[in-house]
Amino acid sequence: MTIRAQLKPRLFPSLGIVALLLFQALEVAIAATAKVPAINGPYVRVYAPGEDVFPGPDSPNFKTGQSYKEWVPNDHAIIKDRDQCWHAIGITHPKPPDFDPPRNGPAVHEAEWLFFHALSPGGRLKENLKDGSWRDAKKILTPRERPGENKLCYAPAIVAKDHLFHMIYGPNPMRLATSADLFNWKPCGPLFSDDGSARDPSILFHDGRYILCYVAGNKVLARTATDLRQWSANAVEVFRMRRGGVPESPVVVKHDGQFYLFYCIYDAHDEVNGAYDNRTFVFRSANPMDFNSAPCVAELKAHAPEIFQDEDGDWFMSSVEWPHRGVSIAPLVWKQQPVPSEERERLRR
Repeated sequence: MTIRAQLKPRLFPSLGIVALLLFQALEVAIAATAKVPAINGPYVRVYAPGEDVFPGPDSPNFKTGQSYKEWVPNDHAIIKDRDQCWHAIGITHPKPPDFDPPRNGPAVHEAEWLFFHALSPGGRLKENLKDGSWRDAKKILTPRERPGENKLCYAPAIVAKDHLFHMIYGPNPMRLATSADLFNWKPCGPLFSDDGSARDPSILFHDGRYILCYVAGNKVLARTATDLRQWSANAVEVFRMRRGGVPESPVVVKHDGQFYLFYCIYDAHDEVNGAYDNRTFVFRSANPMDFNSAPCVAELKAHAPEIFQDEDGDWFMSSVEWPHRGVSIAPLVWKQQPVPSEERERLRR
């Protein structure tokens, strides 16, 4: 919610047009001097997927029990376990025969029915930012392990609560699985469905509740819960796309009293950037449930980004398929840097 929206109901009838202009100027000043996230070093490809056997069922191009050399990771989660190892878990499938970014054929997302699982050697994150240092673990939540579910298995969000790891994943219906160790998962069934194929969840804990942001059509929606299971019945529109295409992989984080929405885009008509678009846009707001009136403060290079902190509280951004196949991680900093109004308008488009 903007400053103007918060103050208008009580003050504007008596303050008049002068006060309105002053508050508008204040909003512009805050937007122009907001801290801006920036990538602060090269991406390191910590995980490069290795050859593996496709667990099935058969798809047009992939056969159960057949080994495939190349696999393509996509939307993912990054989390640290209780044994001080970092994990990346996310969408994967064998590389389709027509996979040639940015111009991909109709099979570009064929058989995205399971999650890859990559594991760091152990220890602090900065010690594990080495090329290829995260190894393949057994893939998880295959269709056989989720009987009766939608075969599609997209974009997990994972948080720790009550001695368990809770994973929420889509697409419709949004579903829950739990694990004690991040290796063995128990499907717990559907949570909710939404129009527009609810997918790509992310979770922020704020003010005593969990906020689940996700994509539905050309919007980012949010629901809230205190237990990760009973989500609010009605979704709130957090953001609506202002340009062609649809948002993907939204992540909301809090920094320095402000909230930042990161998302990348997918535009089926964009033959330049393709299905693995590496343009990530960042919006800043004082309200984690409303970015529609917020300024766009940055454009970063990442596909399906995750934004997270290490043991020292330092920030990092991950990306898949750009700049390398696999999972790559780069340091992220927050700069006190004015964003010229004309640049903000360019980023909005």
